[in-house]
Amino acid sequence: MTDVTLPVPRAVRTGESGTSSVAGNAPDARARAVACAELLFFAYRDFTGDADEILDEYGFGRAHHRVLHFVHRNPGLRVADLLHILQITKQSLARVLKQLIDEGFIAQRSGKADRRERLLHATAKGAKLADKLADLQIRRIAAALDRAGTGADAMTRRFLFAMIGEKDRVRVRDLIRLQATDPASGALELETPEVT
Repeated sequence: MTDVTLPVPRAVRTGESGTSSVAGNAPDARARAVACAELLFFAYRDFTGDADEILDEYGFGRAHHRVLHFVHRNPGLRVADLLHILQITKQSLARVLKQLIDEGFIAQRSGKADRRERLLHATAKGAKLADKLADLQIRRIAAALDRAGTGADAMTRRFLFAMIGEKDRVRVRDLIRLQATDPASGALELETPEVT
């Protein structure tokens, strides 16, 4: 694996301008933003790489992982809601979902109020795989947060949350059961748009 722990130039690391904003045309601000984008690429590669090896054993890909993850975390999830979460086409979801159902990782049940509604549940087999994949990724995240130091957990959540499009923030916050304030201090942790 490639070593991406190369030293970062001081101007990119600390920012000569003394501001954390990348707004404006300053070359150092752009360099910091590009460095962050590249770090996200590398972090995503390694974050998904651990799970990819296990998924490959089942003949699954990342789409299978995402479907299984959200169905497992949200028992009774409607297909329509899953489409909104994943932002994929019905055709793409149908192919992946069919394989997960046919192989016994996900069960599909009719809704109680509306029998046409399809509600998704992870089976015991699906839950076991979802937990195994999540454990790999949680260990990587926990180790990275420990290495990043004090305050990294909250700062990382704020950064990732800010990366989400404004119109989806409230829905994402509610879906992942993330509190908007730090329970210990009561400080505002996540900013969400006003809902009117």
